[in-house]
Amino acid sequence: MHLTRLITAAATAATLAAAPLTASAAEFINVLTGGTSGVYYPMGVAMSEIWGKGIADSRVQVQATKASVENLNLLQQGKGEAGFALGDSVQMAWEGNEEAGFKSKLDKLRAIGAIYPNYIQIVAAKDSGIASLADLKGKSLSVGAAKSGTELNARAILGAAGMSYEDLGKVEYLPFAESVELMKNRQLDATLQSAGLGVASLKDLATSTPITVIPVPADLVGKLGGAYLEGNIPAGTYTGQDADVPTAAVTNILVTHDGVPEETVYQMTKQLFENLDTLKAAHAAGNSIDPAKAAENLPIPLHPGAERYYKEAGILK
Repeated sequence: MHLTRLITAAATAATLAAAPLTASAAEFINVLTGGTSGVYYPMGVAMSEIWGKGIADSRVQVQATKASVENLNLLQQGKGEAGFALGDSVQMAWEGNEEAGFKSKLDKLRAIGAIYPNYIQIVAAKDSGIASLADLKGKSLSVGAAKSGTELNARAILGAAGMSYEDLGKVEYLPFAESVELMKNRQLDATLQSAGLGVASLKDLATSTPITVIPVPADLVGKLGGAYLEGNIPAGTYTGQDADVPTAAVTNILVTHDGVPEETVYQMTKQLFENLDTLKAAHAAGNSIDPAKAAENLPIPLHPGAERYYKEAGILK
């Protein structure tokens, strides 16, 4: 299976990265992802394969993290060369939104490019009786790790619906896989997961537990504004989901920082967009990556290396 080979390649790359580097050195690239049951991780593994093969003398490793907020803080500290993050989290990091988990403006962040959208996927156990956002009142909901990009999305969605955590019966701050395990054991009514379509955790849940995918109506998405767009979870994305479900989407951004050399980021960007088939094979979310839109509507400046590639490719003038 291709994903298995990619994960093996990432493990090999991580081992190589741990080895002593020579002075002329190998270019070290640490890819900050998310939990292993999400989409960031397999996409990061695929990128590690692309960059490990395509960038001369590179040493690439993949690091599982708590995703967006942690990734952005680590990049600001120079503890990674590339990281996945949700567009609204990136904007709040650039503004230094302390409530969102950023103690000050993260001014070293630079964009490699916009990639695929995350979809806000609110899934309830069918026997919970939850069929709408309003039905979440008095129920238990997992909103992702505290101050993660997913949790920021949860606050925004509930707020637009005129609700808050106080309206819920119980709030759990858990990663995707742990949320699913609680639902399987009937210890949790619903989970909100911000991820690419077909995320492994929800696929796993749907194969063993009858589910209901909760809609986020278009008028509510309009209230959110900013980085949020109307989205759609197509029928059949998960077992038992027999109709399209409207929801909100947020663009993911691949982020780096201003301390990474221009040539390195140029090669990272070039290799990424010239090997999209590898990303598509790693996860269906890769099908949504459009190089023509990669430099659009970014809340932070492009890294000069990425900008150079987009100009060379005719994407930017």
